[in-house]
Amino acid sequence: MTLDAELRALRASFESRYPQVPAEHREVMERAARDLAASGQAGRALSAGADAPRFTLPAATGQAVALDELLAAGPVVLTFYRGAWCPYCNLALRALQRHHDAIAARGARLVAVSPQIPDESLTLAEKHELAFDVLSDLGSDTAARYGLAFDLTDELAAVYDAFGFDLQRVNGGHARTLPLPATYVIDRDGVIRWAFVDTDYTRRAEPADILGALDSLADGVGGVGDSGAAQLS
Repeated sequence: MTLDAELRALRASFESRYPQVPAEHREVMERAARDLAASGQAGRALSAGADAPRFTLPAATGQAVALDELLAAGPVVLTFYRGAWCPYCNLALRALQRHHDAIAARGARLVAVSPQIPDESLTLAEKHELAFDVLSDLGSDTAARYGLAFDLTDELAAVYDAFGFDLQRVNGGHARTLPLPATYVIDRDGVIRWAFVDTDYTRRAEPADILGALDSLADGVGGVGDSGAAQLS
């Protein structure tokens, strides 16, 4: 099953339980999703051909991980996710773990970034047995440099509080700022060669497309992909 099919099944399962979600909460979530999509932020995020902003972030185990050091060894697959509280993020990370060996076989390093504190990232990595680095971007400063950070509305933040997500704690006091779901393939020169960005948190980069981008990178293939959300340069 593709990741897209898994995500659609998860969304269908959630929507089947919609009657259990208060109508006012559903309305807030749906309005926030429409407004974020209409904001045009996905189109303003960094895309294929841009230089990848450098960063040094703490991993779940405590050590600092620098993008430049990763790139010295080969291409990097960089994925941004909202947090362990998001079931769609968990599903996407598990799918990436299933393809981790294939990514590594292509000489690339996979890293995942969220605004969670390191302790939350460590719990996530251990729970899903993730073999790749899970980094903490407190305040979403790195996500902002990629054009991905956005602030929750007061209404949506209140809904998330009602759901018990406790973003104030897990995001180290930066409860309102989250990244758009995004995945980048960055070449050894630090140039983004493939990008997936979407305002819809129920959609994520397909691992097969990531592998295809890495194969194209190895073959020296350029061009733009046929999807508006994913681009190859």
